Amino acid sequence: MDAPTSMQGFQRWALNPLTVLGCVIAGGVLGWAAPAFARHLGVVGVVYVDLLKMIVLPFMISAVIFSLQNLYHDGGAARIFKRVVAVFVTFSFLVAILAAAASLLARPGGDLRAETRIALGKIVSADTDSSNTRMSMRTIEEAPKRTSLKEVLQALIPQNIFAALANGETLKALVFALLFGFAAGQVPNRIASGLHQALETVYHACQTLTRWVNLPVPFVLVCMAASEVALAGLGPIRAMAGFVMLFLLVCALLLVLAIALMGRRAGVPFRTVAQAMREPFALGVATNNSATCMPAMVSGLVDKLQFSRTRVELLVPLSISLLRVGAVAYFVCGTLFIAALYGRHVSALDLGVLVLVSVLSGFASAGMAGIVTVSLIGTICSYLSLPFEAAFILLVAVDPICAMGRTAVTVIGSCAAVATICAAPVKL
Repeated sequence: MDAPTSMQGFQRWALNPLTVLGCVIAGGVLGWAAPAFARHLGVVGVVYVDLLKMIVLPFMISAVIFSLQNLYHDGGAARIFKRVVAVFVTFSFLVAILAAAASLLARPGGDLRAETRIALGKIVSADTDSSNTRMSMRTIEEAPKRTSLKEVLQALIPQNIFAALANGETLKALVFALLFGFAAGQVPNRIASGLHQALETVYHACQTLTRWVNLPVPFVLVCMAASEVALAGLGPIRAMAGFVMLFLLVCALLLVLAIALMGRRAGVPFRTVAQAMREPFALGVATNNSATCMPAMVSGLVDKLQFSRTRVELLVPLSISLLRVGAVAYFVCGTLFIAALYGRHVSALDLGVLVLVSVLSGFASAGMAGIVTVSLIGTICSYLSLPFEAAFILLVAVDPICAMGRTAVTVIGSCAAVATICAAPVKL
């Protein structure tokens, strides 16, 4: 009894937001003080994320298929998916509108001081004499690859499910799991029971593996933060401080709203929900990979907030793959930052286009991460006739920090969406 209890206590400490923040700060100090040593620590983060990715696809496929089987046999699957569409679209538009309002109020790219413009110019063109952001940012840079509608559609359907699994293509695996789950739901119980039990065994084994892998989270955070600071330095962070602060404040606001909504749906205090979401939040910040947080999300919603396991196990993979509210907020803030940086007036029509295209790009970003997500801002900028290629470098310079907020909002926002779709827990 003592060993499991002490392990649970250690897990609670390791995933406490204050522990996460302290480890990130400690890692940043280490990367600044000993960059030569800290650069070699990046491999720890790579191995850790790979371990989590190893678990994600079997967890997602097993959870979706046997949950769809249960839904089909219990009835009500069509009604659930209507609510899914309504909630996902509503959440995406609300996030885009809130992010746009905050960006217009703060204008992080406008009225910059001369020394800040010089710093930004150096990042863009590596020209120490650059003193005008507008001029230096128009230096010709290699344009990032943009994602076309055809590519987005092709990314949905796996030609070979085994190749999709081998390549870690989460969205294709999700489409397969959905189709296979609906088909398995048509099979009589006497035949499908063996498959259902096997998938449930895989699901619980993946949850156990996740708990084991999460034990060294504090050490991993220190290593990842130290490596990032050692490689990128503090210069980009200082020069882009206004944008980073705005985006993190927007993320904090969205996190508070999501937790408040979950508390209302579950009928529990704000603090109880915050404690239930501690593990998925910490994992999102630590890994910058929302898919790796799915087991923790299911545990928080089912075991701690008492939502229906059958519904949660189906909806969590769906929301993580399709409801990219963190990316939507980032697209809006990033585009308006570029507009302010270049002194571009944004009309009401421009705002409407920005919100719509950001929501669509959010859905299109399913399965994307890191710099690929940043590059989608170029698609939005093209609709507003904004230059993007040079500003892309500025956004990439601070993306490791923004990615933490982006992932945390996607994870907790997805939990809020699942809680909204599910029936309220029955209090005994």
